[in-house]
Amino acid sequence: MSDPIIYIDNSEILEGQFESLRSAMDELAQFVDANEPKLYAYRVYFNENRSRMTVIHIHPDADSLDFHMRVAGPMFPKFANYVNLLTIDLYGAPSEYAVEQLRQKAKTLGGGTVRTHSLHAGFSRFSHI
Repeated sequence: MSDPIIYIDNSEILEGQFESLRSAMDELAQFVDANEPKLYAYRVYFNENRSRMTVIHIHPDADSLDFHMRVAGPMFPKFANYVNLLTIDLYGAPSEYAVEQLRQKAKTLGGGTVRTHSLHAGFSRFSHI
């Protein structure tokens, strides 16, 4: 059994773009929900003053993140009009393909960094819903 991959990205919201971003993220979340049935969670958060966005997904395995990059990846460039991507943090063991695709995403959306974090200890109680 493969370990889950936890993805967290943080972005600055460009001035005057909150409403457009919110609408675009609603659309993306609906697309992901309809087209990625293996994904455990896909969540979008805004801070209280609407200047930052955090996106979190939990994948059951590296293949699921690869699939996300192939299916949803083509939609990412349009977000360059709305955000400056600061960081993408990956927890678990993503594929080299996913890491490279995420580096390209970061470059396209503002030049943020992609960091990977290896599991040291712990456990999960996830079960596929």
